Amino acid sequence: MKVVVLGAGVAGVAAAWSLWRDGHAVTVLERNAGVALETSYANGGQLSYSYVAPLASPSVIPKIPPWLLRRDSPLRFRPEWDPDQWRWCLAFLAACNQRQSDLTTQRLLRLAFHSRSLMRSLVAEHRIEFHYVQNGKLVVHADPASFDSACRLMDFQRSLGCEQRALSPQETIFLEPALQAMAPRIAGSIFTSSEDAGDCHEFCRELERLMAAGPEPVHWRFGADVRKLVVREGRVAAVATSAGEVAADAFVLALGTAAPELLKPLRIRVPVYPLKGYSLTVPVTHEGGAPKVSVTDFKRKVVYARLGGELRVAGMADLAGRRAELDPERVEQLVAEARAAFPLASDWKDVRPWCGLRPATPRGTPILGPTPLANLWLDVGHGALGFTLALAAGHVIADLIAGREPAVPLDGFRLGD
Repeated sequence: MKVVVLGAGVAGVAAAWSLWRDGHAVTVLERNAGVALETSYANGGQLSYSYVAPLASPSVIPKIPPWLLRRDSPLRFRPEWDPDQWRWCLAFLAACNQRQSDLTTQRLLRLAFHSRSLMRSLVAEHRIEFHYVQNGKLVVHADPASFDSACRLMDFQRSLGCEQRALSPQETIFLEPALQAMAPRIAGSIFTSSEDAGDCHEFCRELERLMAAGPEPVHWRFGADVRKLVVREGRVAAVATSAGEVAADAFVLALGTAAPELLKPLRIRVPVYPLKGYSLTVPVTHEGGAPKVSVTDFKRKVVYARLGGELRVAGMADLAGRRAELDPERVEQLVAEARAAFPLASDWKDVRPWCGLRPATPRGTPILGPTPLANLWLDVGHGALGFTLALAAGHVIADLIAGREPAVPLDGFRLGD
């Protein structure tokens, strides 16, 4: 079957991988000059298979007023004259209840565990280089009440198959000595040994390389800006791009935050809105000063991942429109957070900042599966978990196109669920 994948971020590349492995003739359309050059380019680097609890939870509600009033807030909201933004916010608030949060966590864990299995198999089967490490993850809490809440969540997630440990401040520093500068404000941490890390951009480039082999290599059409879906008799006949029309038997939409605008003319609404996040990449100049375990500062909403000889720092979420433009104030804030946490990790002279638009849904679950158009499939809305969930989401899409029962139940992931 001829299948066109729209988008070459990690979601699109992973979908192309599963479809190519199934023997389809796959074409990937991408407006940039290569794979993973937007949101997937310099993300946090963490593969958080067990730490998938959604942002939408009851604990968020009391934090929203102070977050909105602080310039250095981890979550910043700038209202716009955009009905989609307000619709998203209302749906997000509606999802901030314990029942929905627990249900979302269960669903995301199933998808994430399948992704972990696929990643481990992929790495074992193929020689790919993307600074992949199975190094575990520490979620550090500064507030005793926050740590107590995390311990309760750990107990809940244990019933769903997660293996995690609660650590005292002393045990936390023993496990990761580079956290010494943060020691005075550590109330405790949750350690998950099964978490991984890697460079998402390099991962996508390695899959691109693998898919260049075989009798039917994937066809990449870079510089092709998707402009319209051409629909005839309830099916997508072709995609109109800046480089002409591309026809196929099936189409997989993995365009991240660009998906809603493409679907609007077809009266298909997907609740995806951008949450702009920031990252820094710095060279590690002092080996003992940089963490070897992935670290998440829960209060500051900043993550740290070791990628070879570099440290990736990522964090913050700006609900502030659709432009992926660096805000110097936010960059300075992230640099200050990272230097305070790991002052000896780098000389902090070569700081490479970046920002990307995370395609978020109000509940935190991606939208996977069919649409009202018989041959159009959705693989969008992964939010901050794109790298973590991409392989499983792509596998689910390949299952559906092949007519197989999906490897993960689609309850809660389908459009309209």
